Amino acid sequence: MSVQGLAQSRPSSSRSGNWPDSISAMRADEPRFFGAGVVLFVMLVPTILAMAIDDRIFNGINVWDKPLKFEIALIVYLLTLAYFARWLPGGMLKSRLYRVFSWVVVSSVALEMIWIAGAAANGTGSHFNVSTPFMAAVYPLMGLLAVTLTSASMVYAIAIHRNRAAGLDPAFRLSLVLGLGMTFVLTVVVAGTMSGMPGHWVGGSPTDSNGLALMGWARDGGDLRVAHFFATHCLHLVPLAGYAASRHLGSIAAMRAVVAAAIVVGSLVLFTYVQALLGMPFLPVIGGLNG
Repeated sequence: MSVQGLAQSRPSSSRSGNWPDSISAMRADEPRFFGAGVVLFVMLVPTILAMAIDDRIFNGINVWDKPLKFEIALIVYLLTLAYFARWLPGGMLKSRLYRVFSWVVVSSVALEMIWIAGAAANGTGSHFNVSTPFMAAVYPLMGLLAVTLTSASMVYAIAIHRNRAAGLDPAFRLSLVLGLGMTFVLTVVVAGTMSGMPGHWVGGSPTDSNGLALMGWARDGGDLRVAHFFATHCLHLVPLAGYAASRHLGSIAAMRAVVAAAIVVGSLVLFTYVQALLGMPFLPVIGGLNG
């Protein structure tokens, strides 16, 4: 059966700008990713409460700061995939292999969060922590789980590229494929580099206490988290450019705009990656102030 024959027709509401309808479509198309995102959203409450009650500090910040950031990041990632699931072949969504894969991804997310929250509860670091034989053994396993959950973006990129029955504008389809594919490739490269280092800092102070507001990025040295951030958000930045191009440009110009956007975003990841490895901050302190 062809990919076109496998495509599942979506109700018109799934393509509308009505948020309740879009949420319903996300829940119907990818209930596992959507459900995991909702669970993580609910978990924000106890994490914020823990941060308010527990004043322990690790690397210059509250021990619960990292679990909170990972919860937010994974919520955005999972719900984005649940939204994009409407453009996967319908036969794929119904297949046993895909259901098993999606459960593996969700399980990887759950284990990652248990690990990160558990380390916070013990007042220690989850990443780069090889201080005990147990942590030294678990750290590589968590890296494998991180690659597994990120692989969903590449699976989606390939499936959307092959599903010609989705009715997508060619430029927007290309932006989805490039954005999702870049997310996997670039994230693995940057995260893989970090995993082989003693920390995400390169030069400067090994603390987040004086980092950039909200993000915590180092301002007195290199920080590979900057490149990691932009790499993981390729699946948002490139499709947003593709959506705008498909609405306002002709077909050929829109395709060129998507390729240009992918090059710009990829170059931004490469620039911040090299910048960090050279020990240079993304946004340095100006005039000795942390503003």
